[in-house]
Amino acid sequence: MNDTPPVAPFDAIRQTAADGNEYWSARDLAKLLGYAKWDKFKIAIERAQKACQNSGQTVSDHFPQVGKMVKLGSQARRSVEDYHLSRYACYLLVENADSSKPIVALGQTYFAVQTRRQEIADELALSTLPEDQKRLIYRSEMAVLNARLAETAKNAGVIKPDDFATFQDHGYMGLYGGLRENDIHERKGLTSDSQHILDYMGSDELIANAFRASLARQKLETEQGQKQPLLFDTP
Repeated sequence: MNDTPPVAPFDAIRQTAADGNEYWSARDLAKLLGYAKWDKFKIAIERAQKACQNSGQTVSDHFPQVGKMVKLGSQARRSVEDYHLSRYACYLLVENADSSKPIVALGQTYFAVQTRRQEIADELALSTLPEDQKRLIYRSEMAVLNARLAETAKNAGVIKPDDFATFQDHGYMGLYGGLRENDIHERKGLTSDSQHILDYMGSDELIANAFRASLARQKLETEQGQKQPLLFDTP
């Protein structure tokens, strides 16, 4: 498991528009940076937009506002405010984000550079953080990746909303030698249903699961239209 290459957190949530341009969802970025409340992250967005305007850039080019559908507890869905952020917008955002959050400093470096050499340096910087900080960062990343995986699986027509747990089980089985989520829960000595296995993983184990979730999403996006049993196959 230690041999699995790490997925750079900001690479993991980067998306590609139909025209080929990259962007980041502000909602995804807020989660990755550790913001529990959108209103607080919106303050950082407004500051970043002001900085964008002061730099002579067109705010709407870097912060186009869009709607995003989210599922409520009642299984209903509603549209919430979101932005498709350019790399420059993300840079301005992390510059105006809460600097006490460990990943913010990493983000400030990541979005300031354009070459792969500097991106590798960012990954090395992450590797030098204390284990507890790395674990929190990768746990936040998993929250984003699982949400995107569930959305992609639903859009691809391979699962119903209530089937995601079963879908996840097959992913765990491939990574954990046939163990399902409940088996992993038991192996970790967890006794309460409220204890989620991702909250009890170290950074290396979370990296492996991030890699798994990213590959699963890419498979769904490239093989839309295949039947569910093929996607549920395990090694």
